[in-house]
Amino acid sequence: MRGYLLLLAALLLTLNSGCKGKKTDQKPDAELRIELLKNEVEENLTKNLLSWWSAKSVDYVNGGFYGRINSKDSVIADANKGGIMNARILWTYSAAYRVLKDTAYLRLATRAKDYILEHFIDKQYGGAYWSLDAKGQPVNTRKQVYTNAFFIYGLAEYSRATGDKESLEAAKAIFELFEKHALDKESNGYFEVFSQDWQRIRDRMIGESSDNDEKTMNTSLHLMEAYANLYRVWPDLRMADRLRNIVEIFLEKIIDKNTYHLINFMDRNWNRTSQVDSYGHDIEASWLLHEAASLLGDPQLLKRVEESSIKMAETVEEAIQPDGSIVYEKDLATGHVQTSRSWWAQVETVVGYFNAYEISGNEKFLDYAVNCWNFIDDYHVDHINGGWFPNVSETGVPGRGDKAGHWVAPYHNGRMCLEIIERAEKHH
Repeated sequence: MRGYLLLLAALLLTLNSGCKGKKTDQKPDAELRIELLKNEVEENLTKNLLSWWSAKSVDYVNGGFYGRINSKDSVIADANKGGIMNARILWTYSAAYRVLKDTAYLRLATRAKDYILEHFIDKQYGGAYWSLDAKGQPVNTRKQVYTNAFFIYGLAEYSRATGDKESLEAAKAIFELFEKHALDKESNGYFEVFSQDWQRIRDRMIGESSDNDEKTMNTSLHLMEAYANLYRVWPDLRMADRLRNIVEIFLEKIIDKNTYHLINFMDRNWNRTSQVDSYGHDIEASWLLHEAASLLGDPQLLKRVEESSIKMAETVEEAIQPDGSIVYEKDLATGHVQTSRSWWAQVETVVGYFNAYEISGNEKFLDYAVNCWNFIDDYHVDHINGGWFPNVSETGVPGRGDKAGHWVAPYHNGRMCLEIIERAEKHH
């Protein structure tokens, strides 16, 4: 927010000096505000976020990237290496290279790709492991659709950025495993947890809340995200059909038609099994759904999705706080609201509302995006040591959570920055 306010103040001085005594209290026009936002996030991306990860996370002893860096910026060298984290690192540096053309990002993207193909990919049964030890040996060999979806996402992005065929073939191979083993041919959607050799097991799903949960919004969301990115680099007719199928699942099964919140957990036949609204996922889905539909090139489908995306964005307005942030989630059974602020939910709010502004032209959505970024810059960004604080309290006090770890990578925040940069350039 610091740079944003300085630029804004300079702009207002310029406007006032040109008004020849006329009073002006209007805010800058949308295009200028977008340009200011772009400048802020690009500076953060290149001078804070990625510079911190580039300096801190590379494991020069055992290869790849360290599995954990704590809240004090101390590397935990013997920590396990998570598949989700490594796939997200691959996506982030690949996308950063594609957008910004900095070869330093390409080197780290290639490092991530090579390590993944050598250590995470199961050469016997296919797919990727959940986690490795610090030296690159498998620790948890289960095949989670959520995790493997991120490997598709990252490998496809590397291919998109470089034209590399090896990463594309690896992404396609995981897609084929999903369609063979995970697809629910009776009730549609995808089962989520498998043994190393792709036998379905009733192990814990991501965020599972009860034994009745068999399908989750979260895995479906990131599967759609992965399939969309693979479709970009492999515009195969079957790929298009599978992507469209997931979009339709969201429109017909996962979005609650009464509230336009997402239904987080469901049984095999898509009956609701949870009573929680997750605001970060709601706003994230609003733009990822729109992205997927846009790629498919079907005007009627896109119209349906745009209507749903705006309604979802409007629904999340209930979570917006006076400081510009959003609260985390609400338990519908008790009415309890989890008020901590999570970095990923805040950055998805920026992209989701920017996307809603682009669809609708309604500047209130742009206001929400800018205000949330200001909160992020004030409270989530570590302006002293670099990197970001993943979680802060409702009063803005940083938590003690790791700054890098199994669930904390530069993906959500890096993607937000890159999305704003690319979208702003189109406006410009």
